[in-house]
Amino acid sequence: MQLEDIFMLFGGLALFLYGMHIMCAGLEIAAGDRLKSILEMLTSKRILGVLVGAGITAIIQSSSATTVMVVGFVNSGLMTLQQAVGVIMGANVGTTMTSLLIALDVGLIAPLLAFFGVVLITMFKKQKINCIGQIVAGLGILFLGMELMSSSMAPLRDYEPFVNLLTSFSNPILGILAGALFTAVVQSSSASIGILQALALSGVVGLDNAVYVLFGQNIGTCITALLASLGGNRNAKRTTLIHLMFNVIGTVIFTIICLTTDFTGLIQSYLPGNVPGQIATTHIIFNVVTTIVLFPFGNVLAKVACRILPDHTSEEGYHPVNEHGIGSTAIALSELQKQEAEMFALARENVELAFDTLLLRDESKLSRVAEQEDRIDVYNAEITRTIGRTSTHEMSEADSDRFNRMLIVCGNIERIGDHAMNMAEYLEPLKKRHIHMDDETMKELTNLRTLATHALLAIDFEDDSNRKRALDTVAILEADSDEKNRQYRAAQIRRMREGHVDPELSILYSEILTDIERMLDHMLNIAEALCPKQAA
Repeated sequence: MQLEDIFMLFGGLALFLYGMHIMCAGLEIAAGDRLKSILEMLTSKRILGVLVGAGITAIIQSSSATTVMVVGFVNSGLMTLQQAVGVIMGANVGTTMTSLLIALDVGLIAPLLAFFGVVLITMFKKQKINCIGQIVAGLGILFLGMELMSSSMAPLRDYEPFVNLLTSFSNPILGILAGALFTAVVQSSSASIGILQALALSGVVGLDNAVYVLFGQNIGTCITALLASLGGNRNAKRTTLIHLMFNVIGTVIFTIICLTTDFTGLIQSYLPGNVPGQIATTHIIFNVVTTIVLFPFGNVLAKVACRILPDHTSEEGYHPVNEHGIGSTAIALSELQKQEAEMFALARENVELAFDTLLLRDESKLSRVAEQEDRIDVYNAEITRTIGRTSTHEMSEADSDRFNRMLIVCGNIERIGDHAMNMAEYLEPLKKRHIHMDDETMKELTNLRTLATHALLAIDFEDDSNRKRALDTVAILEADSDEKNRQYRAAQIRRMREGHVDPELSILYSEILTDIERMLDHMLNIAEALCPKQAA
């Protein structure tokens, strides 16, 4: 190979991987959080998981991207380990689409695909059309890269040392190790198998030399998901282990078949002279047969993964994975919703503790409020940081709107926590100045507490169907709170003029009423953000 051939090889690989990347990006924008609703179909039958996994992988031409998505979904709780088994099997079937298209010489229309995709991206303003354009253009760029790699490898057919190296891959162990290692480096089985087909197209390699490399490539593709699961929880790591077991078992089965039967000869007899087609056919048979064989044992694979990686009682909290690529929007939205629900639960408890602190004059509750206020502030910082980081990615307008509303919700929860802290801290001047609340003031505070409690309980982060009713309820309670606030201020001034209460209590009570009024305002803001159509 000349220097320019080496440059062409790397340039072709770059185009291949970039085409795959923009296809993933296009599908991510088009699907976004709707992937979550797709996954809900997987709860009943594993066969649906296989079909969804195969379909997504066939579109984006990358089983690695699909498996990384699955790892992220399992890690965030959107998918169970048992559901993941079916999608992983489907991803292995769907990845055969790339080798099949290469064998069918779709590269001939690659420039047309790239052109058509770019036209959709540049000539139309509608986001959905742009996403379709990204997918189509990505497919064209992918095959343009494959054509470039194939052309660059043509001189290798006459390079004896390289031919001798490939001949050594007819040894099963060497071939499997070489395929696994190369795919692990490239982090794409579609790319590595495409390169293998490019070598075959150039006349450098035959099926006898390529078959074990092909099996190893299926194992090497697990490295991407493995890297994605390193920061994940136990189930995320188990998902990767299931993927690895699937390909290792398939490799063992087909290696035995190749060593004991004339499997490769049979494939060659059906497709004489078409080595890229032979490789594609072998790849399809490998993944389809392995899926059929292992499909009934999906739960067994999950149990074996749990036995190898048992639960750790010390494992707590959320471990973010898959911040980029397909599924990242659904994962981020799901995790943020859980974190905001936890943050809101802390704020709700602090409101109750703040009222207890004032009404019961209990200093121990004041320290509890301060402790939880710090936790609320941490949640606020982490959620805001995550939203800011995720919002830099391309996404649909609907998903972008959801992130914006989550930011509004987070800010309002933080403010409720602040006002609860303010209320609890009024105990200190009350005790320091030996000020006692009269019965009327205590009764009024109890009434306002009831309104605040009902408003907090009406807000539900889990039940989407109840958002409109919650908004109506909180709006009524907020209006009632405003009216009572006006009445109680006037009553307190009257009691002060009549000499029934300490003027200092009137000043502190006015500030307490302000904090309560603002808490209800923030509750209404949260209810509106959770129910944007009605809020508009």
